[in-house]
Amino acid sequence: MIEIERKFLVISEVFKTQSHRQIRIIQGFLNTDPERTVRVRLKGDKGTLTVKGISSNNGLSRFEWEREISKTDAEALLQLCEKGVIHKVRYEVDVGQHVFEVDEFSGSNSGLIIAEVELGHEDEAFEKPDWLGKEVTGDLRYYNSQLSKYPFKSWA
Repeated sequence: MIEIERKFLVISEVFKTQSHRQIRIIQGFLNTDPERTVRVRLKGDKGTLTVKGISSNNGLSRFEWEREISKTDAEALLQLCEKGVIHKVRYEVDVGQHVFEVDEFSGSNSGLIIAEVELGHEDEAFEKPDWLGKEVTGDLRYYNSQLSKYPFKSWA
């Protein structure tokens, strides 16, 4: 239940031609406390409820618990979320032995594209595609829970 991932800004849209799957995501947060976040997500027709703990000092890992819930339950819980529901399209791109999840945000976070790769351990090597830009792992501004409160379009 420990999630290990690295996050990067994306510098071109080439990933779209390499994607093998794309899906619309709507997500909100029932709680955005720094010690724990509780997320409700509607990914296509599937709902999930996720609890994430505080990140490690380097931002690479944190506790994550997730359970599938019905679409109806997810839609109802989204109505209870804190202000700032996030809308994005997720592209899945195979790169070497890993799958990059590339999120293209819309609405108040329009213009932001972030790629994440999950790893088995913190030192695991992975192939970096040409469309990856600056690494933002551990930068709290790029956490979805923060983007819901402080959208990308509002940054100076």
